[in-house]
Amino acid sequence: MIPNHHGSDFERWGQEVLAEEARALELASTRIGQSFSGAISTIIASKGKVIVTGLGKSGHVGRKVAATLSSTGTSAMFLHPSEALHGDFGAIQSDDCLIAIAYGGETHEVLEVARFARRNGVPIIALTGRPESSLAQLANHLIDASIIREADPLNLAPTSSSTVAMALGDALAVALMRARGFTPQDFASLHPGGSLGRRLSLVRDHMFSAASLPKVSVEADFHRVLECVTQDNVGIVAVVDQSDRLIGAISDGDLRRALLRLDAAALQCTAKELMSPMPKTISDRALAIDAVSLMNKYSISRLFVLSEDHSGRLSGLVRLQDLLAAKIL
Repeated sequence: MIPNHHGSDFERWGQEVLAEEARALELASTRIGQSFSGAISTIIASKGKVIVTGLGKSGHVGRKVAATLSSTGTSAMFLHPSEALHGDFGAIQSDDCLIAIAYGGETHEVLEVARFARRNGVPIIALTGRPESSLAQLANHLIDASIIREADPLNLAPTSSSTVAMALGDALAVALMRARGFTPQDFASLHPGGSLGRRLSLVRDHMFSAASLPKVSVEADFHRVLECVTQDNVGIVAVVDQSDRLIGAISDGDLRRALLRLDAAALQCTAKELMSPMPKTISDRALAIDAVSLMNKYSISRLFVLSEDHSGRLSGLVRLQDLLAAKIL
């Protein structure tokens, strides 16, 4: 028979779990030291990939650790230890390194994977809660994931221990990101799908290329400028020098204002006299979301895109309407 409890009990129990796991994480943070640094250095020096292994709940943690490493610039894969024992040891190459996860450090299958790695000169990073365990003894670097107690009232279910293991995996991934100078652009290239991928896509993924854009020189006359501004309904033309460097821009609004100001005399103006010098620009390697922010900031609907090599050469044009259609926001 299920005991009769009140909503306040449920709230308190939930708070107690989070508090216990928070204490476990705080304790784990105090144990990060030279062995953690050694693990980072080993992974950076590795010419291969990071193999992550673990069984049961540690296996679930290992899959997440491998996925986080892969998505943040460190080539990684999860190897199920039981599958390894039945033919998948070939996934481990001599240039790789191994992260073996087992809280007790005595899981037979995980130990066998670690022994195989050791025989083949593959460095081992052990993530375990038992520093005296067999797994710890096999490792080149030990990351201490020990806890005082689990968060469940029986002190049996992997709760605090799995939280700490996963957080230590995150700590490894983030430290590696920072060590490698991993950028938002790098992150975008690894997350092309879904809403996150759209927000992290690059300007060059959405722009009209320079080859397809109308361009004029500073000497171009009014009629040539008008022809280019109305071409393909782009509504703007780039003014470039002989090296295709952007020096100004003329929009359909600029032409209307010139006609209102100068009347028939506007028809005798050159592009140099009609253009707005130093238009707002963005790099082709910038994030598309940054282009949206810049256009909103200056109340404009188009940005010329420059090559990332800082030469000032025109690379393309990006429009607000296209970014909104691509659901960048």
